[in-house]
Amino acid sequence: MTTPVGRAQTLRLWLARRKGWRRWVVLGALGVMAALALPPLYLLPLLIPAFSGLLWAVEDSPGTGRAFADGWWFGFGFSAAGLYWIGLSFFVDAAMYGWMAPFAIAGMAAGMALFPALAAALSRWVFAAGANSISALGRVLVFSALWTASEWLRGWVLTGFPWNLIGTVWTVSDAILQMAAVTGVFGLSLLSVVVASMPAVLAGRVGGPGGWRTVTITFAVLGVVWLAGAGRLSQATEETVSGVRLRLVQPNIPQALKWKPELRRKHVLKQLALSRAPAVQGPPPTHVIWAETAVPYVIDQTPGLAKTLGLAAPKGGLIIVGAPRATPPGAKPSRLWNSLLAFDSQGRVRGTYDKFHLVPFGEYVPLRGLLPINKLTAGRQDFSPGPGIRTLKLDSLPPLSALICYEVIFPGRVVGIDRPAWLLNLTNDGWFGLSSGPYQHFAAARLRAVEEGLPLVRVANTGISGIVDGYGRTVKSLGLGREGILDSDLPVALSGRTPFSRLGDWMTGFMLVVVLGAGLMMRRIVKSHGY
Repeated sequence: MTTPVGRAQTLRLWLARRKGWRRWVVLGALGVMAALALPPLYLLPLLIPAFSGLLWAVEDSPGTGRAFADGWWFGFGFSAAGLYWIGLSFFVDAAMYGWMAPFAIAGMAAGMALFPALAAALSRWVFAAGANSISALGRVLVFSALWTASEWLRGWVLTGFPWNLIGTVWTVSDAILQMAAVTGVFGLSLLSVVVASMPAVLAGRVGGPGGWRTVTITFAVLGVVWLAGAGRLSQATEETVSGVRLRLVQPNIPQALKWKPELRRKHVLKQLALSRAPAVQGPPPTHVIWAETAVPYVIDQTPGLAKTLGLAAPKGGLIIVGAPRATPPGAKPSRLWNSLLAFDSQGRVRGTYDKFHLVPFGEYVPLRGLLPINKLTAGRQDFSPGPGIRTLKLDSLPPLSALICYEVIFPGRVVGIDRPAWLLNLTNDGWFGLSSGPYQHFAAARLRAVEEGLPLVRVANTGISGIVDGYGRTVKSLGLGREGILDSDLPVALSGRTPFSRLGDWMTGFMLVVVLGAGLMMRRIVKSHGY
């Protein structure tokens, strides 16, 4: 009978024999398997064959060039499967942009694949530089650290896009998610790749009981992380902010209809009606919040609109809406912002925030002078970036950090110097229909809540809207593709700051240096111990 070790060695040999396009297809398929572990499917066991197979391919590559190609094909499959929903945005105006969808998906996947390719090539270079003296366990640690470093790099290069970090798979478990309070999502990514890659040692030159012992210990570490997280949650409270009752308005307006001139007034009236509806349960709301660009007008250029919005603000409270903001007509230079505005019951503006981390090609066209295309959002004028993250202090509310759309996906970059008491994310995922995209976006938002120890309120046009506490637990939510309102108290921030909120990238760097150093020091001298 074939043993598990024997089957692993057979699989490794089979993969090593794949050449040319067959090898590319296999590695791309492994990347797709890894993507299936992301929200909303959470098929976590598939991470094991995916990352073990990639590590085998890297180890058996004849050089860094082949390893780079192996990592690229894996990354292409991972990104294409994980980001397929980007293509749906091009069908909002199918006549003009539909033809671009396959090129956008392939182009995004090709670009994102460069980061796994870099991790794979560097891993192969380190293995070779060590003259094959690094142990099997050491190779797993080196590979995992370099993969995680490439994820961190992806969050910065060309404005950054840290979407679908592997650590996101643990949003399926509130307990394991607590690790992010110490290490951030990158610690979860590192743990994920170590655990998923460790079974690869069973098909290495060093197998047997020692290899099984290593795998068992690694999974035991995962169990310890779960226990520690469960212990942290057992001490959690459900305290809320006194005198604050939020109403989240989710109108579920299809993106294709959102900006049609003949329907814009109807959209505003619909949201006003939802805002003023009686509370189904609990006290009436003190504050009402609409989604990103929920108001399809430039408010201060639309007479009477501000006062009309003020009618939906509870007495003594505010209505917070997403809307475009612009310089007055004729002003030079003419500028346009994607903004959050807060109005009191008299229709007076009590606070504003302008999005600063804009979406390339969605809100502006890079190198516009060279590229003869328009941005996807309504209008031909590019949006201008705001001044940056800052804390808003609004009447009758604890200070908040405003985040519009994907500004919430950046670890360690969601609060300013003046620390807020909660995070408010306005978004519009209507571009992506009933796809995986909104689930992935919501999962990333939950991670920011854990990392910062701050509650997060997310209001989305088509969903998912929700209230998340400082432990990343979803208190209430309104599902994707549903119309309605969500009334909820606001959870309080955790007492004291989390380690990650204090250290941020310093924590990530320290963690990667330690793990990479440990991997390099694990030489084959430990062969006598079975590792």
